[in-house]
Amino acid sequence: MTAIEREYQVILDRRADRQEGSYTCYLFDKGLDKILKKVGEESTEVIIAGAKNDKEETIYEVADLAYHLMVMMVEQGITLQDVTAELAKRHVIDHKIKQERMK
Repeated sequence: MTAIEREYQVILDRRADRQEGSYTCYLFDKGLDKILKKVGEESTEVIIAGAKNDKEETIYEVADLAYHLMVMMVEQGITLQDVTAELAKRHVIDHKIKQERMK
């Protein structure tokens, strides 16, 4: 199991078994609007870190964004396999076909 899969599983567990003091549970309790607000904030922080060309800060912020995206995914019933399947559909060997799909 990868680190992302483990983190996703922890988020699933927190949604099912709310633990007092858990930030993840706090997000679920506040609902989708709060979760989406955090996704937006973290996206902005990734952009700022990337613009500064600060690799360490960018990695840190990407990890925060990934976590908040996974909380959103769990809230909306989206699995890692759903995202993996979508990415697989986008991997096209013939460049000409890929260009046509992107239009």
